[in-house]
This record gives sequence, structure tokens and C-alpha cells, in this order.
Amino acid sequence: MVIFALATGAGRSAVAVMRLSGAGSGALLQALAGTLPAPRRASLRLLRHAGIPLDRALVLWFPAPGSYTGEDSAELHLHGGPAVIAAVAEALEALGARPAEPGEFTRRAFLHGQLDLTAAEGIADLIAAETEAQRRQALRQAEGALARRHAEWATRLTQILARQEAFIEFEEEDLPDDLDARVEADAAALGAEMAALLAEGGRGEKLREGLSIAILGAPNAGKSSLLNALAGREAAIVSARAGTTRDVVEVRMILAGMPVTLADTAGLREAADDIEAEGVRRALARAEMADLRLLVFAADAEPDAATLMLQGKDALVVLNKADLTGAGMRGAMRVSARTGEGLAALRSQLEEAAAALGGLSDAALLTRPRHRAALRDALEELDRLPGAGLPELRAETLRRALRALSRLTGRVDAEQVLDVVFGEFCIGK
Repeated sequence: MVIFALATGAGRSAVAVMRLSGAGSGALLQALAGTLPAPRRASLRLLRHAGIPLDRALVLWFPAPGSYTGEDSAELHLHGGPAVIAAVAEALEALGARPAEPGEFTRRAFLHGQLDLTAAEGIADLIAAETEAQRRQALRQAEGALARRHAEWATRLTQILARQEAFIEFEEEDLPDDLDARVEADAAALGAEMAALLAEGGRGEKLREGLSIAILGAPNAGKSSLLNALAGREAAIVSARAGTTRDVVEVRMILAGMPVTLADTAGLREAADDIEAEGVRRALARAEMADLRLLVFAADAEPDAATLMLQGKDALVVLNKADLTGAGMRGAMRVSARTGEGLAALRSQLEEAAAALGGLSDAALLTRPRHRAALRDALEELDRLPGAGLPELRAETLRRALRALSRLTGRVDAEQVLDVVFGEFCIGK
């Protein structure tokens, strides 16, 4: 079945690209354009349907398997008016094609072996990338960085499994005495590499999804003023009256190439009413889920116990209102949201923290929870190997590890994840 979709943005534009894919694309293109152009060469044609001119457009023909999907495919580079697009879409449906589902072009590319599942996910991330660091990570994954690491591990695991199988298939043969020990040692070395990637702390996922930074502190510590100063705009209401902020106020910004959600929260204190109590609960909940906590104290007040209790390795301590007093606080950065004192240094520290938590790495990182789940399952099987006494049990353990690892690229046991993966795509990709 031929599918089609607009691959460029909706609305009026200079050029709109309509993509087609599937057996029969050539006949359909020929029906519209008269004759097929030379493969992969743009040709200017008058498109017609039922004798009616539709548009004068550039057409391209990509015979299988030399196309994005691996199927016969075509592109129509139309004038970008809504009426033109609608007329061509109606003609395509009349000729037997149907509109594509979200991600269907890339799904077909996966099913035809044009790319693996991690590369498909990299393409989705590339489309959604907001920052330079996200773009670079997505492009690296789309070009197969994670797949190459998987392929190396899968090859080594297959070799380990083959040596283990030798105990079963060639039991009567003169096998090396240390073969069993080598199997276990090589499996342990491979497991150590997998564990090291899992220990990255989800850096790839954080870069893809963005970091969460919660601003926490007592009422009137200047949290909202600090949020506005860092954001460079009046995002939160500032008032001298304590307890003005009742809900979480979020601002999206970029730090060190990382997308960051900066959240101002309600002041931490014993609540005066039910609404403020809910605000404090939400503030503490945000503190729990945040990648980094910005603990704000006021230089003109005693440090409050509720905020002090939140100190830890994932917290930066800030002494705000430094313009009001010369008082200091051990381990705290002196800033003034009102005058701008210390804000550049604070932003620099936040950027360093963001880069450490989820900055771009030269290594191929795991970018989705399913990547981590597949690798964790494979590692758990390798960890069971020393306890599997019989050669048959050891071989089965290694086979399960290989199946789990193969879920990463989707070549084995992938059907249950395909709908989730390709459902993220936009129409026409």
C-alpha cells in the first residue's frame, strides 16, 4: 500500500514536500507526472489528475532499495499553498494511496532494515532537539553510535556463547581445560562494561529530556526574585508579603546546552492555611524529583531549619539579599537578585552542574528508559552465569542475555516496543 504525507510544516509556505512510499509509488507518480524521471534526479513536471492540472512541481523518484524506507518512494516538491496541497492529497487518495500514520515512514525503514531501532529513536530526537547539545547527541545516535556499541557487545557475547556451546556439542572432543574459566572471565569483563554505561546516571536521558532545578527556601528569602533574575524576565510575582507563591512557577531555559526547567516553589514553613499547606507539600515533592536543588537563604534573616535539612550533594546553597548586609554563610554563594551581585557566578555554577549531570559525552549514551531496561536485563543474566552449574544452564543464561541485549536495537523481541517508539513521530516522518 502506498502511503503519503506532507514532510514539511503545515500552513502556507514557498515549497511543500509531499512524500510517497510503497509498492506502486512508481505507477502513482507516473499517473501524476506523465513519465518517471531518472532515479534521484529532480525533474520539473506539470502534475495532472483526471485531466486537470494540479501544480508545476519538482518530482523525484527513489526506486527500492535506495530510498529512506527501502521501498519504492517519491517526493513531490509543490508550491506551498493550502489549496495546492489539498488538491494533490485528494488526487493521491483517488489513485489508491492513503495518508501515513505518525512515524510510519521511519517504521517502514526499520522493517526493511534501513536502520535499527536506536537510529530511529535518534531521528525522532533530532526532530525534537531544542539545543546544540541535544542535536549532537541525537545525530550521533541516528548515525549508529549506540548501535555500533551494541553490535560489538553482541558479537562478543555470541562468541562467548559459542565457546559455552562447545561443552555441549563437542563433549567427547579434546577441548582446552580453561575454556569454562575463559567463558566466565569474558562474560564478567563484558558485564563490567555494561555496568559502567548504566552507572552513567542517565546522562543521555537527562540531556534528551532536560534537567529540573527546584528553588527552595523560606518565605521572603527572595526565591521569586532570583527566578526572575536568572530567567531575565518577570516570570513570578514578587511581593514583600510572605507566602505570595503558593504553587510551582516554572521557567524553561538553556544552561550549558542543556534544556532546564527552573521551578520557583512555595516558602517552607508551618502553613497558615490549607492552600499554603498544599503549596509546601508541592515544594517538597519538587525537591524530591529535582535533579538539582537551589537552596536560598536571606542574608538578613537566620537560616531556617526546613531549608537546611535539604542540603546534600545535589544542592547549591545561595545567600540572597547580599546587598542588605555583609553577613556570610559557610558554603553559600552571596548574590543579590535586586542588584545582580553574584548572579554571573551563580549562573556559571549552575552551568557546571548541568554539564556534570547531563552534558554531552563522546561516548554513546543510553537515551531512553527502555535502553536501560534492556541493558539491565542482559547484565542480570551475565551476573547469574557463575551460579549456573551445568553447561546447558550456562548456555541458556547466555542466550537470555543475548536476547535482552538485542532488544536495544530491536532486531529481536521488538514488536512490543514498536508502537511506543514510532508513536512519538510527527506525520510524514
